[in-house]
Amino acid sequence: MAVVTIRNLSEETHRALKLRAARHGCSTAAEMRAILDEAVRPKDRLRLGSAMAERSRRIRLTNEDVDALEDGRGRQPAEPMRFARSCWIQMWYRKG
Repeated sequence: MAVVTIRNLSEETHRALKLRAARHGCSTAAEMRAILDEAVRPKDRLRLGSAMAERSRRIRLTNEDVDALEDGRGRQPAEPMRFARSCWIQMWYRKG
């Protein structure tokens, strides 16, 4: 587990934090963890794995379908794209 140190916290904020922890029946450190967890990981956040699983269920994707997609995919690395010179560069070279 990571350790976080908060410096220069005002006495008023520290006192309010202690009171809030007491109201919730937990330690000040536990209250700070709960506040931080809720701030950076809200309950309504999008969870990518859950969203993908839900979409797969909605379209009725089976393991056999996934296997077929895997089998159909080429195993060679893709060739990098090649870009032709644009027309204005070609015209500029001809004029020069």
